Amino acid sequence: MGAGAKYKLLFVDRLLATLIHLRHGVTHDVLGCWFGVSRSTITRAIAEVRPLLADRGCTVEPGIWLRTLAEVIEYLGASGQTAIIDATEVRVRRPAAKRPDRNVFVSGKNKQNAIKAMVITDADGHLLFCGQAEPGSCADITQARRSGLVELLATGPPVQILADAGYQGLGAETAGQVVTPPHRKFRKNAPAWYEELHAAQRHAHSVRRIRVEHGIAHLKNWRSLARHHGRREHLADIAKAAAALLSHQQAATHPAELQA
Repeated sequence: MGAGAKYKLLFVDRLLATLIHLRHGVTHDVLGCWFGVSRSTITRAIAEVRPLLADRGCTVEPGIWLRTLAEVIEYLGASGQTAIIDATEVRVRRPAAKRPDRNVFVSGKNKQNAIKAMVITDADGHLLFCGQAEPGSCADITQARRSGLVELLATGPPVQILADAGYQGLGAETAGQVVTPPHRKFRKNAPAWYEELHAAQRHAHSVRRIRVEHGIAHLKNWRSLARHHGRREHLADIAKAAAALLSHQQAATHPAELQA
């Protein structure tokens, strides 16, 4: 403590610069002009404040934060709420040529270089967790397995998590705690009554699961997550910081809904 160069910006100014950068994607050069300091000073300020926001966690009630996936599972089991899981991709810069892992970031869905973050919301679309960043080539179900979700559901309290078809297979691994759209029983020549039943079941599941898409949409409104132009290794902290700030706003704006 006390070593190194002295700060040219007060902590409030460093926090404000970080918030502007995360929310509006303003470059470090422009922020330096606004605050009357150099670009390197802004870069240093953002690098110091961003991890603090990322470690804050998602706010579920005033004064209660969820920082890890284990805390999310414990909270869902205690409150009896249904959660929704999905993954969102953020476009990133293409790795330099001749790098051995250059194609790892290519998404199989969008055919673009991206990093994928796992998002969990409650039934109303309020953020509970955002993290476990993986390269775009990683499948949704693989990302969930690497996060330790299967082990946490096996040892933790019973919960229900809704997911899309990208997570089919987790239901069997978690004793039905992860609910995915129903499988199609007839591949060919399905009777008319089954087509109607299957469509109705998938629609009912989609209606319940759509709230996570709304939560992701609010998260992607943050310009820093619309498309990431900086270092790829910083995106995990950026996603966590944006989720922490957004969940705090949701808890302050709709406290009755979160407590219900």
